[in-house]
Amino acid sequence: MIQVKLFDYEHEKDLEQEMNEFLQELDERQIIDIKYNVAALVDPDEEQIYCFTGMIIYREKKS
Repeated sequence: MIQVKLFDYEHEKDLEQEMNEFLQELDERQIIDIKYNVAALVDPDEEQIYCFTGMIIYREKKS
């Protein structure tokens, strides 16, 4: 069965750490694809906000 794991962080290092920890749980043959996106916006107080997201698409291990 194909599964996805989503990640969403304000700092790229947090995203990197969490995705790497999850990837350690998988066998390389399970990984189908990895997606990455960055969004930047300015809030009403004119503070710049970043959103770093990642998605790992993988095959679930058969029991």
